[in-house]
Amino acid sequence: MPLGRSLSMTSLNGLPQCEDEDLPVEDLLLFEISWEVTNKVGGIYTVIQTKAKTTADEWGENYFLIGPYFEQNVKTQVEFSEPPNPAVKKAMDTMKSQGCQVFFGRWLIEGSPYVLLFDIGSAAWNLDKWKGEFWEASNIGIPFHDREANDAVIFGSLTAWFLKELSCQFDDKPNIIAHFHEWQAGVGLILSRSQKLPVATIFTTHATLLGRYLCAASLDFYNNLDQFDIDKEAGERQIYHRYCMERASVHCAHVFTTVSQITATEAEHMLKKSPDVVTPNGLNIKKFSAMHEFQNLHSMYKARIQEFIRGHFYGHLDFDLDKTLFFFIAGRYEFSNKGADMFLEALSRLNFLLRVHKTDVTVIVFFIMPAKTNNFNVETLKGQAVRKQLWDTAQSVKEKFGRKLYNALLRGEIPDLNKILDRDDISIMKRAIFSTQRHSLPPVTTHNMIDDSNDPILNTIRRIGLFNNRTDRVKVILHPEFLSSTSPLLPLDYEEFVRGCHLGVFPSYYEPWGYTPAECTVMGIPSVTTNLSGFGCFMQEHVADPEAYGIYIVDRRFRSPDESCNQLTQFLYGFCQQNRRQRIIQRNRTERLSDLLDWKYLGRVCG
Repeated sequence: MPLGRSLSMTSLNGLPQCEDEDLPVEDLLLFEISWEVTNKVGGIYTVIQTKAKTTADEWGENYFLIGPYFEQNVKTQVEFSEPPNPAVKKAMDTMKSQGCQVFFGRWLIEGSPYVLLFDIGSAAWNLDKWKGEFWEASNIGIPFHDREANDAVIFGSLTAWFLKELSCQFDDKPNIIAHFHEWQAGVGLILSRSQKLPVATIFTTHATLLGRYLCAASLDFYNNLDQFDIDKEAGERQIYHRYCMERASVHCAHVFTTVSQITATEAEHMLKKSPDVVTPNGLNIKKFSAMHEFQNLHSMYKARIQEFIRGHFYGHLDFDLDKTLFFFIAGRYEFSNKGADMFLEALSRLNFLLRVHKTDVTVIVFFIMPAKTNNFNVETLKGQAVRKQLWDTAQSVKEKFGRKLYNALLRGEIPDLNKILDRDDISIMKRAIFSTQRHSLPPVTTHNMIDDSNDPILNTIRRIGLFNNRTDRVKVILHPEFLSSTSPLLPLDYEEFVRGCHLGVFPSYYEPWGYTPAECTVMGIPSVTTNLSGFGCFMQEHVADPEAYGIYIVDRRFRSPDESCNQLTQFLYGFCQQNRRQRIIQRNRTERLSDLLDWKYLGRVCG
C-alpha cells in the first residue's frame, strides 16, 4: 500500500454532531487556515483577501484566519492586539509557555479580520519529533531536503496543537469549524482528524499539485485524465510525499471543495475523490466599482499607456495611436499553462490577416509576466528620455509662440505666421527631430533578461518574426516585471493598466479558476478565456451568450491545438474590426456581469 493510502481510506463518518443540531452562528468559531494569510505567494492570497469582508460581516468576532508569521509581511499588514475571545487567548498562552511564538491582531485589509500567526522558525526545533508523529498518523515520510514540505509539517503541527488546546475548553462540543486551503495547510487537517478532535473540517484545493506539473510538461492532460499512473507520475517528479499530503487531506476532510467544475473533474482523477461542493472564487466588487466612471477611467489610463508607446516606438511611430488597440496577457510565467504559446502563434496569424487586408488598425500586445532580469534595458529608458525631451521642446516653442501671438493680438494685428517662429526655433525643432532617429527596431522587451537565449517567449518571438518592424500591424512588448506606479517606464498599477487596455487575452491550458479575466470583467474590459479555465466554464454556465458580453471562450478541450489557435485568431481579428462605438457598447455590457462575480452573491450561492 503506497504511503498515505492507509489514512486516505479511513471512515469520514466522524463529523462532530451536537444535540442541538441548529447551533447558532454566534456559538461557532470559524478558522480559515492557509500558508497565504498575510503572505502573498499566488492566487489563494487574492481569494482569502477578497472574501474576508463578506465572511467577517457574517461571522463577526468569531472569524479568524491562521497563517505563518513573516516579519517583513507583518510589519505593513497587521495591527497587533490581544485576542477578545478568552478561549483563543488561553490556547495561545499555553503554546507560548512551551516556547512557541504566536501572534494575534487584525489584518489591515477590507473587513479587518482577526489573524493568528505562527512563527515557524521558533518551533523548528520540534521538526523531527513532529515528522515522526505525522508518520505515525499517516505513513507519509517527508524528505529532509524539501524545505517547503518541512515548513508545512511545522505549520500543520502548530495548527493542530492550537485546535486541540482550543477544543479542550469546550467540553467536546463541536463548535469549531476549520477550513484548510491547499496541501501546505493540510497537515493540520490530517493531524486534527487522527487525534479525533471535535472540529468540523473543510479542505479546498485550488489546483491539484500533479495536474499543474503534468500540464507544464505539455502532455495532453485533459484527454488522458483516466490514463495516468498517478503514483508513478508523482514519484518521477519527486513530489510523491506532497501528493500524498494533498490526497490524505482530501480524504480526511469532512467536506471537500474545489473552485470550478474543470478542477472537480481533475480532482476526481488525480486525488480519487469528487468534491462535495464546487465553490467558485469571487471578487470584492466594491473595490473595482466605478459606476459610470469606468469609461472615463479607460480613456484616462489609455492616454497614459499611449505616452509610454510614444517613447518606446520613437522613430518608428508611423501608426495612428487613435487607431491602436492594446491587448495584454498577465500572470505567472508558465509559458504553456497560461497559454502564452498559443497567444503568440495567434498573434502571428493576426499580423498576417491585418497586413493582407491592409487595415489601418495597429495592435500592441503587452506580456506582463515576471522573470529574472538585470534591470531595464538602455534602449527602453532612452526612448522615454527622448519622448520627455521632445515634450519639453514642444512646450518651450509653444510658450514662445503663444506669447508672440498674444502680443500681436493685443496690438490689433494678425501676426505673420512665417515670422512668428524665428531661426532659433526652427533649429531647436530640427534638432529634436534628428534626436528621434534610431538605427534599430523598437525593443521587444523592456528589461535585460538574465537568460534571454532560453526564454520561451523571446524564442517564440524570434521564430515567428514579430520584431516590431514598420510593416508589422502587431507589435509586441514583454514587460517581465509586475507593474508599479513608481516605475520610471510605465508608471501604472496593474488595475490602472488593465483599465487602459482594450482586451485581456488569457488562453490558458491549465487555469483552475482565473482571476485575471475576472478582474477584467469587473473593470468593464473584454477578455479571452478558455473552457479549460474555471472562469470560462462558470461564464458558459451562467451567461447565455458570453461573446456578446465581451467574454470570448476558446475551446481548448475538444479541439486540436491548431483549431483552437485559429478560433483565437478569429476572436482577435473580429475584435480589431469593431469601431470605437461598438467597443464602448461592449465594455458597458461586460461591466454589467460584475455582480455575478461578487463574493456577496457567490458566498450566498455557495453557502
